[in-house]
Amino acid sequence: MTKFNTEHLAMVAVAMSGLAWGLFWIPLRALDDHGISGVWAIVLFYLLPTLLLMPVILLRTQHLLQGGWSLHIAGIFAGVALVLYAGSLVFTDIVRALLFYYLTPLWSTLLARIVIGEAITRARWGTIGLALIGLLLILRIDAGSGGALRPGDWMGLASGLVWAIAAVWMKSDTNGNSLDFALSYFIWGSVAALALTLLPHGGSTPPPDWQAIRAVLPWIVPVILLLVIPPALAVMWGATVLSPGVLAILFMTEISAGTLTAAYWANEPFGIREIAGVALITSAGIFEPALKACRSKVLKSRLIKTAQVP
Repeated sequence: MTKFNTEHLAMVAVAMSGLAWGLFWIPLRALDDHGISGVWAIVLFYLLPTLLLMPVILLRTQHLLQGGWSLHIAGIFAGVALVLYAGSLVFTDIVRALLFYYLTPLWSTLLARIVIGEAITRARWGTIGLALIGLLLILRIDAGSGGALRPGDWMGLASGLVWAIAAVWMKSDTNGNSLDFALSYFIWGSVAALALTLLPHGGSTPPPDWQAIRAVLPWIVPVILLLVIPPALAVMWGATVLSPGVLAILFMTEISAGTLTAAYWANEPFGIREIAGVALITSAGIFEPALKACRSKVLKSRLIKTAQVP
């Protein structure tokens, strides 16, 4: 497979993963309805996939040890980032959580420029501009932020910055393996989720009893096998192939899925502003890949014409 085809496949995989994770809030809220509330729902969402992946973890133990701190620092950053993001979905409005997390393209682009010297193209600035305008529309920026930031808002903001560090780290690690990154992410994400229970805001929620956990297993296991593990594998692979900025922009498809489903099932606001915001963010997600595809076709066409000239 050529480099272009690999990148194109990675773009599709990451964008589809974003759509899948845009539904992530639904099982989180469903767990709350079944007596597994607050951060304990997040703990279950990390411990359970880690347990399900334990056979793979055991088979890859030597690789996980050989990866050293470079591998596990990426796992720590990724785990902390997405645990904080899950916390933001629990402790603030879904749309606000999405908004604060998805300042990530800006952080990722700037960090990639500083750390690995990646050029910031005009197309990239264009995609960031479209995305930020869409975000500001969804936030209703002219109406203010609605008072002081909530704990979930701070979690969302911090999660985007920490994920940007993780993405840049994975891209810069030329010897990294995407499967090992994903396994490290689940391991350290479980640790981060348990640590979140020690915070005053999370520790106030009592841990669930075994009966509550057993009652949700029949539906939560399939959700994790479909909605959590495959997108995580796709995103970690994408992080080793794509630019951190492109990775973050493509993953913004999550905003569209999250905003639409939150409006329908959680009765969160969804009017003209939200429609315009989602449209702009979706446009930002497809702008750069579409531009690359068009340029590639034009280049191929020119090469064919040049080859046909006697």
